Amino acid sequence: MLSNKDDHERSNWQTLRSLIPYLWPKDQLEMRVRVMLALTLLALAKGALVYVPILYGKVVDSLTSVETSITLTLPVSLIIAYGFVRIASLVFGELRDAIFAKVGQRAVRLVALEVFQHLHRLSLSFHLGRQTGALSRSVERGTKAIELLLRFSLFNIIPTIIEITLVFIILWYVLDLKVALITLLTVIAYITYTMLITEWRIKFRRAMNEQENEASTKAIDSLLNFETVKYFNNEKLESIRFDTAMAGYETAAVKSQTTLSILNIGQALIISSGLTIVMLFTGQGIVGGIHTVGVFVMANTYLMQLYQPLNVFGFVYREIKQALIDIEKMFELLDVNVEVGDSPFAKNIVLTGGNIVFDNVSFGYSRSRKVIKDISFQIESGRSAALVGHSGSGKSTISRLLYRFYDIDRGSISIDGQPISAVTQNSLRKAIAIVPQDTVLFNDSLYHNISYGRPLACPSQIEEAARLACIHDFIMELPNGYETIVGERGLKLSGGERQRIAIARAILKTPEILVFDEATSALDSHIEKQIQKNLRKLAQGHTTLYIAHRLSTIIHVDEILVMEAGEIVERGNHNMLVAHNGIYARMWQRQLDEDDDKSV
Repeated sequence: MLSNKDDHERSNWQTLRSLIPYLWPKDQLEMRVRVMLALTLLALAKGALVYVPILYGKVVDSLTSVETSITLTLPVSLIIAYGFVRIASLVFGELRDAIFAKVGQRAVRLVALEVFQHLHRLSLSFHLGRQTGALSRSVERGTKAIELLLRFSLFNIIPTIIEITLVFIILWYVLDLKVALITLLTVIAYITYTMLITEWRIKFRRAMNEQENEASTKAIDSLLNFETVKYFNNEKLESIRFDTAMAGYETAAVKSQTTLSILNIGQALIISSGLTIVMLFTGQGIVGGIHTVGVFVMANTYLMQLYQPLNVFGFVYREIKQALIDIEKMFELLDVNVEVGDSPFAKNIVLTGGNIVFDNVSFGYSRSRKVIKDISFQIESGRSAALVGHSGSGKSTISRLLYRFYDIDRGSISIDGQPISAVTQNSLRKAIAIVPQDTVLFNDSLYHNISYGRPLACPSQIEEAARLACIHDFIMELPNGYETIVGERGLKLSGGERQRIAIARAILKTPEILVFDEATSALDSHIEKQIQKNLRKLAQGHTTLYIAHRLSTIIHVDEILVMEAGEIVERGNHNMLVAHNGIYARMWQRQLDEDDDKSV
C-alpha cells in the first residue's frame, strides 16, 4: 500500500512539473512578462493585506484613548490609510487575475492542441479499442482542470503560505511567542486535517468520474445508434443500462457530499478553537495591562483574516487533487505510444506513377489472429487490380496496410520502389484516395464534406467532383444546396447519398492511387452504372485497387485477386478466372443466379 501511495505522489509531482512549460512557455515573451507582472502584483496584494490589521489596531487604540476633539486628526489619517490599503489589496489582486488570465487560457489551448494532435497520431487499433464518450470526457475535464491548477497553485497556495509566515512573525513581535505558536498550530492542524480527509475523499471522486464516464459513454453510444435501438425496440434496455450507470454515480456522489460535510465541520471546529484560545490569551493581556485593546483587535483580526485563505486553502486543495486526477487521465493519453510512427530518416514519397508491390506480406491484429498470410502481388503504374472474397478473407485489411494504419509483421509494401515504412505517413496518404465501404461524414455542410478531399479547392472544382459522383443535381434540389448540414455521421442522408459524397471527396483529391472499397454497394443499379462509368474514366492513368463483393463492378480490371482466409488462392482477369472454373467462377455463377432471381 505504501509503495502505491508513493507512486501516486510521484505521479502528482510529475503532473505539476509537466505543466511548467505551459506556465512559462518557451519563445513567448508576452506570457513570461505576464507571469512576472502577476507575481509582482501578488506580492503587493499580500503585503497590503497583511498591513491592514496593524492599521486597524492603531485606529482602535487611537479612538479608545481620545480625550479631546483635537486628537481626532490622527484617527482620521489612520482610517483613510486603512481604507486605502484595503482598496489597494483588492485592486492588486484583481489586476493580478486579469493579467494572468491570458496565461491560463493559453496553457489550456496549448495542452488541448497537443492532446488533439497526439490522438490523431495514434494508431487505428487504439481508436477502435477506445470508447469515444469516455475519451472526449477525459480530454474535456483535463483541459478545464489546467487553468484551475495553474491559478490555484500560483495564486492561492503560495500566497497563503506567505501570509501565514508574515502573520506568525508579526504576532511574535507585537504579542509573544505563545500567541504566535497557537496561531501557527491552529493553521497546521487545519491544513493537516484538510489534507487527510481530502485524501480519503479522493476515492469517492474517482468513483464519480468513472461512473459519469460510463453513463456518458452509454448515452452517446445509444444516441449514435438511434436507428438500431428503434429497429430492435430496445429503448427500455438502453434506459436500464443508462440508469444502472447513473445509479452508481448517485451512490458515489452521496458519499462524496457526506464526507464533504465531515470535512467542513472539522475545519470549523479547528478554526473556532484556535480563535477562542487566542482571544483568551490576548484578553488576559489587556486585563493585566500588558496589551492594548488595539492589539487584541489586531490579533483577532489576523486570525479571522487567516480564516478566509485557510478556508479557500481547503477548497483549493480539494480542487487541485481533483484537477490532478483529471489531468492525470488526460496525460495518460499523451503517454500512449504511437505504434505507427515515422522513421527519424523518413522522407516524402517521390511518385513516378504509383507502382504498388506487396512482397510476402504477413499481418495479424494480434499474435493469435493472423489476417494476411504471405501475400505477394503487384499493381503496375496506371493499371488496376481487384480483391474479391468472402467476408473476413482480409480484403479491407489490405487497404489499411497500404495506408499504413498498421505496420506489417513480415515482408514489405512499396510504392515506386520506396518502402512505405521509410516515407512520411503524411506524404503517403496524400498519394492515395479511398472510397470506404462504410462512409461516415462530419456533422457539417455538404460543401465541407466534399471539400475535405482538398480543403483549398475552389467551388467550381467541388461542383465538378459532385457531378462526376452524380450527386450535384440532388444537392441543388435541397433548400440550402451545398450548405445543407448532413447531421451526426451524415445520418440525414441515405446510404447511397453518403457514398456518392465519399466518391466526390475522393475524386476531388486527384491522387496517384485510388482505392475503392465496395464504393458503389449502397447505390441503385441505374446510378451505379453511371458512377462506374465515371470512376473508370477517373481511374485512367491512375493505379487503382478495387475491393469488391459484387463481381459485376470489377470485370474490367487488369487483374483479379481471389482471397480466402488471408491468402491469395486465385489470380487472373475475369475471363481467365471464369474459364478456370474455381472459386471465382462459383462466386460469379452464384451472383448471376441471384440477379436472375431478382429479375423474376
